[in-house]
Amino acid sequence: MLRVGLTGGIGAGKSEVSRLLASWGAVLVDADLIAREVVAPGTPGLAAVVAEFGEGVLRPDGALDRPALGAVVFSAPERLAALNAIVHPLVRDRSAELEAAAGPDDVVVQDVPLLAENGLAALYDLVVVVDAPDEVRLDRLVRLRGMSEEEARARMAAQAGREERLAVADVVIDNSGPLAGLEPQVRAVWERLRERAAAGR
Repeated sequence: MLRVGLTGGIGAGKSEVSRLLASWGAVLVDADLIAREVVAPGTPGLAAVVAEFGEGVLRPDGALDRPALGAVVFSAPERLAALNAIVHPLVRDRSAELEAAAGPDDVVVQDVPLLAENGLAALYDLVVVVDAPDEVRLDRLVRLRGMSEEEARARMAAQAGREERLAVADVVIDNSGPLAGLEPQVRAVWERLRERAAAGR
C-alpha cells in the first residue's frame, strides 16, 4: 500500500485532483467529507461542538450550520483551535478505519486540507501539494464560491502560507491556469504513484 497525503490551500483545486485520482482507482480518504460525517446529527462529535459553541451553530433541523460556525472560528484563532481539538481526533480515527480496509497494492490518497498546518507530512510515503498563487485562489473563492473578499482572505489566512505547504511537498501540481491543463499533470502523477505502489513504495 502506498500512502499519499494530498493537500493544497483553499481554492487551489485539491478537490478536482482528488476526484481525478479516485476516478482512476485511488482509494480516496477525504478528510473534508469525514469531517462532515463525524458531526452529522446524532453524533457525539456534533454534541461536543454544540457544547463548546452553543446552540447558535445549529440549523432549525438540528444539523450543523456551517456558515454560522465558520463566522465564529475563522476570525478567531483560539476558537478555531477549539473546534479542531474536537473534530481532528474523530477524523483521524475514521480515516484510519477506511485506510485499514484498503488492499496491499492500493494507492491510498488521504485528502488532508491541514496537512502542513498540523505537521502530518511524515505520516505519508509521499506528499502531493496542489498549488496556485494566492491571487488566483482569492479570485476563485470570490467568483466561483460566492465568498466576499473579506471572508475569502480570512479563510486563506487561517491556513498555512503557500511556502509552508510547498516545503512539505514531494510532488507539486501547478493549478494556476485553466482546468484543461490540470488533468495531464494529475495523470502523470497517478502513473508515478501506481509504479511506486507496485514496486512496494
